[in-house]
This record gives sequence, C-alpha cells and structure tokens, in this order.
Amino acid sequence: MTETDTLRERVAVELTRARERTLTLADAVDDHDLVRQHSPLMSPLVWDVAHVGNQEELWLVRDVGRREPVRADIDTMYDAFQHPRADRPALPLLDPTEARAYIRTVRDKALDVLGAEPLAGRRLTTDGFVFGLIVQHEQQHDETMLATHQLRTGPAVLDAPPPPAPDVPVDDRAEVVVPAGAFTMGTSVEPWALDNERPGHTVDLPAYAIDAVPVTNRRYAEFVADGGYDEPRWWTADGWAHRREAGLTMPMHWHGDGTATRFGRRTDLPPDEPVLHVCWYEAAAFAAWAGRRLPTEAEWEKAARWDPATGRSRRYPWGDDDPTARHANLGQRHLRPARVGAYPLGVSPLGVHQLVGDVWEWTATEFTGYPGFTVFPYREYSEVFFDRGYRVLRGGSFGTDPVACRGTFRNWDWPVRRQIFAGFRTARDVA
Repeated sequence: MTETDTLRERVAVELTRARERTLTLADAVDDHDLVRQHSPLMSPLVWDVAHVGNQEELWLVRDVGRREPVRADIDTMYDAFQHPRADRPALPLLDPTEARAYIRTVRDKALDVLGAEPLAGRRLTTDGFVFGLIVQHEQQHDETMLATHQLRTGPAVLDAPPPPAPDVPVDDRAEVVVPAGAFTMGTSVEPWALDNERPGHTVDLPAYAIDAVPVTNRRYAEFVADGGYDEPRWWTADGWAHRREAGLTMPMHWHGDGTATRFGRRTDLPPDEPVLHVCWYEAAAFAAWAGRRLPTEAEWEKAARWDPATGRSRRYPWGDDDPTARHANLGQRHLRPARVGAYPLGVSPLGVHQLVGDVWEWTATEFTGYPGFTVFPYREYSEVFFDRGYRVLRGGSFGTDPVACRGTFRNWDWPVRRQIFAGFRTARDVA
C-alpha cells in the first residue's frame, strides 16, 4: 500500500466516524425535536445536519472534485454568516428526510473524489488537508449538536458510561511552577492544523504558576458560598454588568443543592470534577477572588506542550502520539468531565493534569492571529473573528473529537457564553 493509499484510508475512516456521530446525535430525537430550536443560541439540529453536508459539497465535491453541484440552491441558506442562529428556524430548511438524503448523496460523491484525488500538487489537497478540514468541521458541529442536546428539554435520549475514576486522589489546590524561558508556540508542520494555529513561533515567558488541575466543583462552590456573585470587586466592569443583567448566581445547569442537569438527567455534582458551563466573566471573577488570574493562551500552551528535558514542544502533553481513551476524556465516550487525576498517562512533563479533554479552558487572551498569520483557505474560518472581543479557549472537552483537538488547537467564543462545555484553571505570577 502506498503512502497515498494509507492517507486515503485514514481520511475515509475519519469521514465515516464523523458522519456516524452526526447521525447518532440526529437519530436520538424525533423529527419534531430535530426541526425545533431548543435555544436562541443554537440552530435547530436539522440545520447542522444539512450544513455539514453543504460544506462538504462546496469543498470536496465542487472545489476539489470539480463536479456538478448537488444543491446549489441551498448554499445561502446554509451559510453560517448569512443567517444568525436565532433566525434559522424561519428558513425553508430541508426537512429531516431531505437532509439525510442530501448528506448521503454528497458523501457518495466526496468518496469518489477521494479515490481519484492524488492528494498532492496543490496546497489545499496536499497531505489531505481539505479532507481534514471537512472532518474537523463536522466534528466541531457534532460538539455543537451535543451542546444543543444539553439545552433541550424532555426525557433523556443520550447515554454513555461514566468516565474512569482516579486511582490516586489529586489535590485540587496544587499548582505547578513553569520556569522562565522560551518555547515554540503553534505549529508549522502539523498537516491538518488550521490557519489560526500557524505559524510556529518563539514565545519567551517569565516564570509563572498554573493550577495542576482544572478548577473543581468543590472550589467553585466555595466561591459561590462566599458571596462571589454578590461582590462587584471580583468582577470586571463588563462582567459585573453582565452578571446583573443575566441574573447569574451559579454555573449554568446547577440547582444550588449539589446537583446539576446533564442531558435530561438530574445528577449529583462530584466535588472533584472540573466545574462546567461557566462563562469567561465567571472564570475571571473566581480567579480574582482566589487571588489569582486566568492564564494567558501562551502560558496554557507552554504548560501543555513544553518538555523541559528536550526544550521542544510536543504535539500533546503526553508526547507526540495521538490521543487514546487512556490519555484524555475526548470523543463523547462519556457525557461528563472526569474527576481530576483520572488520566495519569495524560499528564504533561511538568506535572499538569487534564490539559486535553474534559472541559474547554478559558484563557485571558483575546483571539487574534499569530505573528506571520496568513489566511488559508478562507477568511471566514478565523480572520473575521480576530480582535473583536472573543476569548480563547484551549484543550477540548469531553465532547471534542480527537481529530479536532491537539496541543495547538484554538477555540474562541464571546465572554458571555455558558452553553459550551467550558471550565478553566488559574495562574499567578512568580516573582
């Protein structure tokens, strides 16, 4: 088997995995639930189903394959920049049967293109980049669909086994000191890395300390009990205004009695599980209350990737190998974060736990391009979001697929967002 054949096989496997997940999330509910909007923050699930197919058609069938359009008439309707999420239910969307038939037709054509494409000679297709782009795009929408499931009302329809428990308890107040010095941030060599992860560049940081684990429910409950939501001095001015306007008193889906609703079930909140469904303003307020701050994006990445023994940056905290179920809580294998310390094989060389998986982690950094950034393959993936107030999240969550999560991967959202699977850890300066 040639290298190209091996790459085609990998692409086909990843396309299939993504589609199976999309259909699992869609088939878990009836057509009524598929077409209705569960929150103005989210699209109807059926919109996401057709949208991933439309992107696949645009890039793989029409651009790479130069085939005739399947449904050129729906391009505008499934353009995320043309229609805000709150307005999408009013569009003449493909119904569930039509959406499934459409994505099935597109996939058949895309696989034909994959079989014929040399995967070389053009930047878009070299190393299968555009196929990886589509795989990651679908998996990102699958995580969005999973978040929509968390917001829907009615009986539970999703199930998964619990994540592993830690063999040895880990102190949720422990910290790790990262020594001063330079490291390589971002990447210029990861084949499927997206434009905002590029290029690799040197960043020199002073020494700092970072939490060894994400902030837990236990620690966050202390902030709530101490009146953290009633004391403006812990909050930024914008954060305090938002807290008052939105009436925030605790993380989203908490009930105030040690329980929370998860995918239609009311369950206990393990004290040593990472706190979930907090916005950037809440994370920053907790950090101020604790006498600390949120880490910068560069601090987060150095703690995750820098190997003090070699001085180089790894792909993941544990090394260069792709994630497995023993390294991190990824891929919707579980429907909740794991308790801290549950993945000892995923610890970074410095001793920082669970930097990948479980919860997206808010950072202090506003989303922008790296030095030397260039758009590829289109502005709307990253550049249009630069310098507009979005905050960077790193590390992925239990709902993030491994193909869409690596040590350089960057996510971003508005600082008010809580429906995403986000938590955080804190940091402090070291004199």
